[in-house]
Parts: sequence; C-alpha cells; structure tokens
Amino acid sequence: MNTKIAVAKGDGIGPEIMQAVLRIFEANNVPLEYEYVEMGKSLFDSGHSTGMTPAAKATIENLGILFKGPMETPKGKGVKSINVTARKVWNTYANQRDFRTLNGVETVFSKAGIPINLTIIRENIEDTYGGIEHLLTYDVAVGRRIITRPGSAQVIRYAFEMARRKGYTKLACGHKANIMKLTDGLFLETFQEIAKEYPDIETSDIIVDDLCMKLVTHPEKFQAIVLTNLQGDIVSDLCAGLVGGLGFAPSANIGDNISIFEAVHGTAPDIAGKGIANPTALLLSGILMLRYMGYTENAATIENALLYTLENGAHTGDFGDKSIPASNTNSFTDAIIANLGKVPADGGVVGKANMEQKANAGHHKLTENKLTVTKGIKAEMVGVDVFVEANDLQPAELAELAKKRLTDNFDLVMISNRGTQVWPTGSIFTELVNEYRVRFEKKEGKTVTQKELLHIAADFSQDAKVCSVEFLMKFDGKIGYTLAQGQ
Repeated sequence: MNTKIAVAKGDGIGPEIMQAVLRIFEANNVPLEYEYVEMGKSLFDSGHSTGMTPAAKATIENLGILFKGPMETPKGKGVKSINVTARKVWNTYANQRDFRTLNGVETVFSKAGIPINLTIIRENIEDTYGGIEHLLTYDVAVGRRIITRPGSAQVIRYAFEMARRKGYTKLACGHKANIMKLTDGLFLETFQEIAKEYPDIETSDIIVDDLCMKLVTHPEKFQAIVLTNLQGDIVSDLCAGLVGGLGFAPSANIGDNISIFEAVHGTAPDIAGKGIANPTALLLSGILMLRYMGYTENAATIENALLYTLENGAHTGDFGDKSIPASNTNSFTDAIIANLGKVPADGGVVGKANMEQKANAGHHKLTENKLTVTKGIKAEMVGVDVFVEANDLQPAELAELAKKRLTDNFDLVMISNRGTQVWPTGSIFTELVNEYRVRFEKKEGKTVTQKELLHIAADFSQDAKVCSVEFLMKFDGKIGYTLAQGQ
C-alpha cells in the first residue's frame, strides 16, 4: 500500500529538481503517493502572509510528511521566511544535516585523502529565530534569544538517539556558554544531564568558535555535533563547504508529529528554467525521508545509484571533472535511474528490507497545544532591571534620579550600558548609547511582590522613558540573571 505525503515543488529551480527526484523514486517503485500543496513566493505575492494556503496547512498536518523544494521569501515586504515559519509552526525541533565525502565531488579534503562523514543536529525552533525584536530607542535594537529546557532536551535526546542509530561513538555539544551563561549554559547543562543516559557514547563540549576552527583543520575527528539554532545554522553551512557546497547538503526537520525534508540551498533564479540545476541535495534529502519513513531498501538502492553515478564522473555544470561534459538536469537524472541496482566501488550502502512505515500526524488527533513545565521549582523574585532611554544623562545623574524612587525594600545596585557596568564604578573610556539598564534589588531579609517591582518601574518612568522591564529571579536559590561586565 502506498503512503501519501505532501509535496511542495518550491520556487526558482525547485520544480525542476523536484521533478527529477520524483522520477528517480518512480523508477525505483518507491511506494509513495503525492499530494501537491501551494507554498512559496507566489503565495506571498498573492497576499498570503504566511506563504501557504489554508488548504496546504491542513494537508500537511493531516499527512505528517512534507517534501519541499527551495523556497523564496520576498525581501522588503515585512513577511517571515516560509522555511522558518514551517519548521516552527509544526515544531520540527531537530534539523539533521549529513555531510560526507562523495567520490566525484572534488574538495580540498578529498584531494588530501581526508574522508569526512559527520552529522550536524541543530535546534530548529528557538534561539534568535523566534524573531522577537524591538527598537528600544532610535539607536538601540534588541532581540530576544529564547532557549528553553524542554526545547533543548528534545533536540539533544534526538541527537543521542540518532548517534546510536548511525553507530556513532562520539557526540559533541557546540556552544558559547562561556559568554551566554544562562542561554547556552542551559543548553549545555541539559546536554550533560541527558548524556548520563547514554554511557555508550563518548561526549564532549566545545566552544563554537573553536569548533569552527577545528572543523576546517581536522573535520575527520568529528562524528556528530548538536548546537543551538543560529550557531547550528552557521556551522552546518560551514560543513557544507567542506564537502562541496550546499548542492550536496541534505536536510531533515524532525518533529514528533510532522517532519519536513528539503534542500537548503537557494532557489537559483538565474538558472531557473534552463534545465541545468543540480538535484543532488534534494535527492539526498529525499533519501533521508525514505529512511525516516522506513523505506530503507529503497533509500539504499537510490543512494548507491547516486554514489555510483558520481563515482563514474557524471556531473552537472556546478561541479565535477571539467574534462567530462556536464550533464543537464534530465540527463543526470537519467544516469542515476540507469544505475539503480549498481553499487559504488567503496561498497556503498547496505540496505535493510523496508520496515513498516512510521505513524504520521494523521494518527495523532491533537485537541490542544502541548505545554511542558518543570514542576517543583521554588521561584523567588529578588529585583528588577528597568531599561530606560536617557538621551542627555551621564550614569551618575541617572543614578540620582533612580535613588529618588527607592523604597525601604530596595537598593539601587548597578547601572549598565550595552551590558557594561557604568555605575557605581566604571571607566570614563566606556562609550555610551542612550539606553541604560538600571538594576534594583530587594534588601536582605525583605520579600517583594510583582506589583512592587512594577510599581518601582512605573515611578521611575516619571524621570526617564522606560523601554522594557525584566524581573530578577532565583530558582531553587540559584540566580536566574547575569551580572554586568565589570560588576
């Protein structure tokens, strides 16, 4: 029995490479049926601000699998990326990108005889990709970086399970917890806790800038790396460069109910319609999808055919041996189809018999949104940070205004500018912008309420424009906020 999935052809070269991949699937008798959905630039242009029709959304949520080509989000129209929106709306929390040396795709490392075979697992729905940004003053913009314990646990646990499934013995956590001690610190802490459940996997953590250096000097030393969203996005593109570019970078976005498989390269409008696009990345993404769905035998046969084709020199114009004439999209696809059943010289992929297809979202009749909360934690309010606009005030002058708003319950502790303390101590060489953080903390032995914290901010608004307010919290006695630089 065939399984139905949703297919979005994409923009630019998307329809051409999608047609190529589906031709290969058909030639290998992959037991799939396709329901085509409308998504992408044309939908934005026709007034759909989400980039998809309601019918497309309903179809994808019913079928649970979306296979999509590259899509363009129009620039300058104030709309969100359709790619990011789709991943976030359907909680596809784990972005898996596999990178490997491919015979026939020449790189610096292949020339040096250094094989690459690594997987990046990127948290996919949190971090700065929440897109929550504000101009606090004309000169100062801020963006919220949201890292959650449940979201971190989901993607990290997926990374460990993926490592076991692939037979990996090592998993690293890339982070910047040395600077972002609460956000990246939470991600790293969650990694270290979950690692205790997987004693068979050697774990390590590495600061992301050091990771980037090591990836371009010794990529063969890594097997799998899990990272937060933005860092994972950057590192995964770096890894694509190690194996020949985004044209050889498959991508899977995995959720508990809905999963998306896509090529992450661009729409290449300059070559759209010319029939010369390289379908390899989308084909590799489709192979990931087949394995995820349990069609492991089909996946292995198609992957071996692709590897055999590349190994024997067939290539599109964007890569390969220039002494061999480049194939167009159709002839490259025909070559892969002709090589179905063949195995590359390196032994290729061993294919297991197809398994029973995984349950998809159509079997999960959800009635409400899932809400995850850590219970049993003692929370205590200990103060408030009031962010204010002060165009003509020096730190000491602002401190005098703040002191006027103190009650018997509070002390004025610190004023910072761009994260650096400028009062009660600081340096005359610290350059300022017109937005300050003023920190009020409760006195020892006092108890304060949310109303009091808001009240002190409201009173302070009579002296300076309040841009934002953040409560200072302790959780089980541990502070839930950071000190300023120099505090």
